[in-house]
Amino acid sequence: MSRRIRAVAALGLTAAALSCTACVTGPTDDPRDDRPPEVTREFRGVWIATVANIDWPSAPGLPVKQQQDELLALLDQAAEMNLNAVIFQVRTTADALYESSIEPWSAYLTGEQGRAPEPFYDPLQFAIEHAHERGLELHAWINPLRASHPTYKGELDDRHVTRTMPAAVPTYGTMAWMDPGHPDTLRHTLAVVRDLVGRYDLDGLHIDDYFYPYPQNAGGKKIAFPDGVTYDAYRQSGGTLARDDWRRQNVDTMVEQMHRQIKAIKPHVKFGISPFGIWRPGHPDYVKGMDQYAAIYADAKRWLEAGWCDYFTPQLYWSIENPDQSFLGLLDWWSQQNPRGRHLWPGLYASRTADGSSKQFDGKQVPYQVRWSRLMLPEGEAGHVHFSMKAFMEDRDGLRENLKDDVYPAKALTPRMKWLSTPNDLPRPRVAAARQQDGKTRLSFVPQSIASARWLTAQWREGEAWREAIAPATPDGLSLTLPDADDALGPVWVRACDRLGHPSRATRVHLVQTDRDSDR
Repeated sequence: MSRRIRAVAALGLTAAALSCTACVTGPTDDPRDDRPPEVTREFRGVWIATVANIDWPSAPGLPVKQQQDELLALLDQAAEMNLNAVIFQVRTTADALYESSIEPWSAYLTGEQGRAPEPFYDPLQFAIEHAHERGLELHAWINPLRASHPTYKGELDDRHVTRTMPAAVPTYGTMAWMDPGHPDTLRHTLAVVRDLVGRYDLDGLHIDDYFYPYPQNAGGKKIAFPDGVTYDAYRQSGGTLARDDWRRQNVDTMVEQMHRQIKAIKPHVKFGISPFGIWRPGHPDYVKGMDQYAAIYADAKRWLEAGWCDYFTPQLYWSIENPDQSFLGLLDWWSQQNPRGRHLWPGLYASRTADGSSKQFDGKQVPYQVRWSRLMLPEGEAGHVHFSMKAFMEDRDGLRENLKDDVYPAKALTPRMKWLSTPNDLPRPRVAAARQQDGKTRLSFVPQSIASARWLTAQWREGEAWREAIAPATPDGLSLTLPDADDALGPVWVRACDRLGHPSRATRVHLVQTDRDSDR
């Protein structure tokens, strides 16, 4: 006699599954079932910065194969750390790290603005495909207003905004900057957003903290932003706002219109904003620092209150111990400015780890911040974004391993967004079971719809504890090897999830041990 797995109450089993060995699959609508808890959810993002070649590519003008290999190494590392999203900078200075008919190719990619990669490829499309294969969301990160950066000394392309709409792009200090008060700026920025969201399979579109430029000085005096002509035109047309209020209105309009436009084109594409971490000094009352409301005319508190984003990532780049810019105090304050319940995922300064500065973090600071964020944010809705990928590739002060070992021991799905409700008609995964030579049971799950499924999840009990596994919904699917036992093995609950993390109905696999003559 030998032990073998037998099916109990099989439902909807495919012939392919039966050919492996007997197993049970079926829906799980019976409320008496011992249902598993919600699968682990947390947004674990990382910024991949391309401006000044911070993260990628390592230098401008590298051979295409080297560029691709470097990008794959970044995605591999993110996946290996059990992150689940990359925020990839594709527009640094009114340029493009993707094929665009609106703006020129980025000099940070090819070394010369306007020159395409040779042999040709589209880095954004390449990144999307390979991120999704690894179970990573891909959010395209754009800087909406900066038009030049002092690290590029070469010629600007004829298609660059400094050439095509010079009246809207004044020079400010060491940079060219699109004037938010000029109507061409909003028109052009929205055209870029439409192009990106319409043509690419993005999971999100993301903007950073550069609205009006950070104040610059010359000769010990603050340089005034040169928008007198556009402000005078506004007043002559009947506008009554003071200049500072008018500037904030310009930025408010841009943020709101970007949000509206994204949702009009593809409602499932998430819109993320990562403003400076302090709204105004004194909020909360012990906080000191730059006043973004008055200095760069960003009323970020209003955007969160109005729900003009799907996730909000204030850059809380200070340590837990810092008394003037308290990480915990600021996170708590921002969480209280969120009446519409948008996801609040703080930006964490991973690159401050062992950076040699007087304010450097040790390798435990960022993991502590992750843990505190989980305690302070709603369960199943927590998250954070790390700046930037370079710190992980260098593994400064053991940061990479500290995160993987201490706070990311297993994968997680990104949190659901209740306000982005979409019909979920995903079919339940196919399941096959096979007995291995070592006596263990191997289960394989394959999505029935690769086009609409993005993840597969499995949950099962080991004693009193629930276990889970999460994998990308690729043709290879998800495989589990379960321990052998004399008692019942299972049930194992299997689901497919769509791009917004909405699960299909579960398939339950219930395996039991029975005696059967091996010669029969």
